[in-house]
Amino acid sequence: MDQGTLNALLQALNYSPNNHVLRSQIAKAFFDKQNYEEAKTHYKELLQQGIDLAENKLQLTRCYYHNKETGTAIFICEELLAEDPSGEALLLYAQCLYEDGQTGEAITQYQELLMHYPDCADQELEKKLKIQAPVAEMSEIALADDVFLEKPDVNFTQVGGMEKIKEEIRLKIIHPLQFPDMYKAYGKKIGGGILMYGPPGCGKTFISKATAGEINSKFLSIGLNEILDMWLGNSEKNLNQKFEIARRNTPCVLFFDEIDALGSKRSDLRQSAGRNIINQFLKELDGIESQNEGLLILGATNTPWHMDNAFLRPGRFDRIIFVPPPDEEARVQILNLLLQEKPTDNIDAHKIAAKTKDFSGADLQAVIDIAIEGKLQASFKSGKIELLTTKDLLNAVKRVHPSTKEWFNTAKNYALYSNTSGLYDDILTYLKL
Repeated sequence: MDQGTLNALLQALNYSPNNHVLRSQIAKAFFDKQNYEEAKTHYKELLQQGIDLAENKLQLTRCYYHNKETGTAIFICEELLAEDPSGEALLLYAQCLYEDGQTGEAITQYQELLMHYPDCADQELEKKLKIQAPVAEMSEIALADDVFLEKPDVNFTQVGGMEKIKEEIRLKIIHPLQFPDMYKAYGKKIGGGILMYGPPGCGKTFISKATAGEINSKFLSIGLNEILDMWLGNSEKNLNQKFEIARRNTPCVLFFDEIDALGSKRSDLRQSAGRNIINQFLKELDGIESQNEGLLILGATNTPWHMDNAFLRPGRFDRIIFVPPPDEEARVQILNLLLQEKPTDNIDAHKIAAKTKDFSGADLQAVIDIAIEGKLQASFKSGKIELLTTKDLLNAVKRVHPSTKEWFNTAKNYALYSNTSGLYDDILTYLKL
């Protein structure tokens, strides 16, 4: 559309501001001219009028994406996916995640896109993510290593608090790589396993990724859905495949989230298939048929009492670390990290941290998200970015309840009555029991 036509439409809109057909044409014209700031204004107005909510919200997200406002774009995109999980929205979400530096999550979302909406494949994004199409002789699940592996761009400086845990990881994982001769003199191998347990949302996954970034190694995160398969024997093959990918790319941090689902007590399992995958897991940890030198294995669980004791023997997960909710100083650090690059107005993180006792990192993220939601509504009305204030965050704190309390109610019983090995002493210390 030429500028003369656009000016005429803008004049017509002055006389008929509720003409959504006219406003849609103007919004599209500004978008096509790459004037995303003006396009945003009109898409916001269309949303205020309740017009074509999914389509206009998608276009608004594209405006934020092109303006490099990826944090806001991701937030709106997640809201859109919850309402209308289309292929276009999922592709845009993956693009936003990549631009925001969340490459691993972008790969995960793009794989989800290819699974459900193969026609929405984007070659440009694939090049950025370095996703390679499988060669003809490979099975559909045997994708190239780069699809699974990530090179994290975070390290311990971006982990709020958790100093004791960082030191344990340095001793077990980082120092062996930095001082190999010293460890070799004592007969210590480079590699091994650490099991982290504690309430959900307290940073177990993030510190695992930061560990890989700290030593500049590859990172492979493994979820339950990537291993378990309905066909007999396939789960064991999937598990072996992940270990082999990590072994080919050492040093590599291999992270198992919700590891208790793969390492449940064999005495609790009725079917042999479940026991078989546990036996396979133990075999991979021991490196019976393959060398695990340089393979760094981290596991995270919210329910360590469901783990088979065989996993806790020396040479497997021989370091068990309790990951508590962040203390007040750590909450200050986490809040400052989470608020980076967000539009803020002199936030007093210490004041907010003092009001968030027992909050996990995920709870603090929820506080910020709720505050942002309120500011987005205000921004839609004012047509400009409204700054987050300390008052906004304190109001949001009132709407979030610490998720860790329920976990401690359960954990306390195990710590008091099923603690013959002293595994849960840290829980008792934390609860001052």
